[in-house]
Amino acid sequence: MSEEMSEALLRIENLGKEFVLPGRASFWAVRNIDLAIHAGEVLGIVGESGSGKSTLGRLLLGLHAKSEGAVYFRGERLPQQYRRADFQRYAQSMQMVFQDPYGTLNPRLSIGESIAEPLLLSAKKSFRDRRLIDARVRAALERVGLSANSANRFPHEFSGGQRQRIGIARALIAEPQLLICDEPVSALDVSVQAQIINLLAQLRRDMGLTIVLISHDLAVVRHLCDRIAVMQAGRMVELNETEWLFAAPQHDFTKKLLAARMT
Repeated sequence: MSEEMSEALLRIENLGKEFVLPGRASFWAVRNIDLAIHAGEVLGIVGESGSGKSTLGRLLLGLHAKSEGAVYFRGERLPQQYRRADFQRYAQSMQMVFQDPYGTLNPRLSIGESIAEPLLLSAKKSFRDRRLIDARVRAALERVGLSANSANRFPHEFSGGQRQRIGIARALIAEPQLLICDEPVSALDVSVQAQIINLLAQLRRDMGLTIVLISHDLAVVRHLCDRIAVMQAGRMVELNETEWLFAAPQHDFTKKLLAARMT
């Protein structure tokens, strides 16, 4: 294994995902992705709708089976297709914040029960101690700016921004090293978007998180990300440090994205 491989928190090699639909032609949603993500950085993934950026995020977490290529976490190759035991093993290291703060919380579960789910999924027996779970839920709520007393309330009692904070608390409760955020603010009002982005920046500083931020909003990724990967039709067409990508984009598609932002 190369020295470069060992230095990357997450390394992607020739990663691809082909979807086969009954009665229709198959298509590659992601193809030939090579990328290293380093500990403590925030990497932005941008592109138009249908460019494959969300599929890429799901591949990293095992939510889609890999059709080709490999993903390595701290030098260990992750399974091509996850089983339950794999989700249990890696849930404490990698978590995801989804786009829809309304659809990702079970309305029948209290906020505390929803936040505790990653601990119950984990293979660690210590995570299933009731006192530890309750303490971690309270701490997770306070970490994202909500009252610990919110644990007994239900999703319909919270605003969209508060629900997204709850989703972030749930993702962080097992103290993962990698957080993948798939369009975490696109469903929120503009004033609330800034609060969530600032929260992610603060969590990165406080917890040393590595974050992959998937977004179509260039202003969001410019504010938070160290580097940006640009995707088009399932392929990564440009990767550069944020400052340089905005100052001197190299690929024609990146130039079009930046030009569209200015109009």
